Amino acid sequence: MNVMQVFLSADVVIKAVLLSLGFLSAATWAIILYKALHLNRAKRESAAFLNAYLGDAHGNALLKIAHGLKASSLANLFVYHGSIAETVKRDRLRGAIERAAARESAALHTGLTFLATTGSTAPFIGLFGTVWGIINAFHSIGEAGSAALAVVAPGIAEALVTTAVGLAAAIPAAVGYNFFLGQAANLADEAAAFCDELVGEPSRRAV
Repeated sequence: MNVMQVFLSADVVIKAVLLSLGFLSAATWAIILYKALHLNRAKRESAAFLNAYLGDAHGNALLKIAHGLKASSLANLFVYHGSIAETVKRDRLRGAIERAAARESAALHTGLTFLATTGSTAPFIGLFGTVWGIINAFHSIGEAGSAALAVVAPGIAEALVTTAVGLAAAIPAAVGYNFFLGQAANLADEAAAFCDELVGEPSRRAV
């Protein structure tokens, strides 16, 4: 008996559990793919910006490079700093840049809350399906007056399938969350350190 057969023969509760877990699993893999592409691009573009920033690029040339690196928190902070440096008072500049860095950090962490939630809740949703499947198995025994395999098999199959699907949703979510959290934190720390340099030496690359 495969998963589709279990789903088609199951009652509404098991179907709801499997559909919920299927949605969580599909969304998890979509977020994992998005975060892999987004964070890899962010790392590449931040490295490219740093090469330009520490190299020979200055003034408008550096600003043009930064404008082309939309995924880089460092480039975005540099552009933002350049847009407000002449209009914001010196004593308020650091706060403005730090708020911008916080927004960049939030963007880097987008989707991770969903992965964490899926990783922690999917096993319990699957466990609920497991318990419900066992209840169905005992109910079938009571109705048939027999514990023959043909009687209990559907309920046991429902219990095992929901357990497996719950784990299949939870494990990638938990692994993805921990992996991407580390990458996002590193990029956010890099952006926070760059804030200090921007505020400490606002005109270093202005000319």
